[in-house]
Amino acid sequence: MLAAAICLGVLPPAAWAQDYSARVTRILRTTPLIDGHNDWPEALADREGEKRWTMDLRDLSRVGGEPYDTDIVRLRKGMIGGQFWSVYVSADLPGKEQVEKTLEQIDLVRSIVARYPETFALARTAADVRRAHASGRIASMMGVEGGGQIDGNLSILRAYATLGAGYLTLTHARTIEWADSATDDPKHNGLTPFGRQVVHELNRLGMLVDLSHVSEATMRDALAETKAPVIFSHSGARAINDHPRNVSDDVLRLVAANGGVVMVDFAPGYVSDRNRRWAADAAAEKIRLNSPPYRGLYIGQPDKAAAAYAAWLKEHPEPIVTLKEVADHIDHVARIAGKASVGIGSDFDGVGHPLPDGLGDVSAYPALLAEMLRRGWSDAEVAGLAGENVLRVMERTEQVAKSMQ
Repeated sequence: MLAAAICLGVLPPAAWAQDYSARVTRILRTTPLIDGHNDWPEALADREGEKRWTMDLRDLSRVGGEPYDTDIVRLRKGMIGGQFWSVYVSADLPGKEQVEKTLEQIDLVRSIVARYPETFALARTAADVRRAHASGRIASMMGVEGGGQIDGNLSILRAYATLGAGYLTLTHARTIEWADSATDDPKHNGLTPFGRQVVHELNRLGMLVDLSHVSEATMRDALAETKAPVIFSHSGARAINDHPRNVSDDVLRLVAANGGVVMVDFAPGYVSDRNRRWAADAAAEKIRLNSPPYRGLYIGQPDKAAAAYAAWLKEHPEPIVTLKEVADHIDHVARIAGKASVGIGSDFDGVGHPLPDGLGDVSAYPALLAEMLRRGWSDAEVAGLAGENVLRVMERTEQVAKSMQ
């Protein structure tokens, strides 16, 4: 009857929108919506210090300073069913300090789950995620966002797995001793022999191999080495925006053959080529105005430099990025690798503001899924995007781990 009404033009546009919303709700009743990457723990550690262990996390919309993208109220509104919380620490820290800070981040995630047991449940396997979702709770998984966080020691990797970490991102912003980063000078042309050992051990432990942040050569080496499907926890399509953090069509085809999944990021600089170019121009303008200790139009005059930069920003406003541009990345990954190879990896609370118009915080996931339905994706395909694709990867990774014991 609904289809007939639409064909006859009886339903107004509002009814179309309501139909998409209802379809999203039905999909997410049975399929947990899983986000591959959220930096809320890091944001809490950076902004709140020791308060992070005890503060009320239900509603952070009125907290002063930099706005949070995440809190419990908005997670519920966004119908999230599973979240990989990033236990990120800076790649610039010494190795042992990275380990110490990673343990603190893992402790923070576990403490949040313990403080709000009616909302969160720790999860390590696909079955854990489904059980948490069936009980009305948000399955809480963890991703270690940088190979430097194991300090070159597989025992540390095994300890993270024991504590519940579900994936390791092979590098972050820096090239490390055993793997090249996408955003640093290469040293190894991909993975070293030890880097291949790390991939092997991740397979054996049943941890996901995460290839966000790594160079294309590292992507290819890891895909050649792994026995399990990989993920890109928060990356986009390089054909749309030629950022080195994104995934080329050639690699997308390898991901399809591997059975992996690319979880599309919302970070404006990864989504939009115009935004990426604007950000480079803005950074260059800052250096032009004041680059201590020797260069800059207003060297040693920070007030003048700040005023000049504000004037530049007024003349060159940041390009607006939209939800539809994020959906374009999803469509492109699906077109090249297949709809079974795409997911969602927002990077909320990790990329600053503004976020894409329509994707301002964790309450906005249903709007993105509705956009995919609007583009002709079926309910089953949107269920795959929402969570079934990454659950399949998790299940296959668990099978590979059992076979390697």
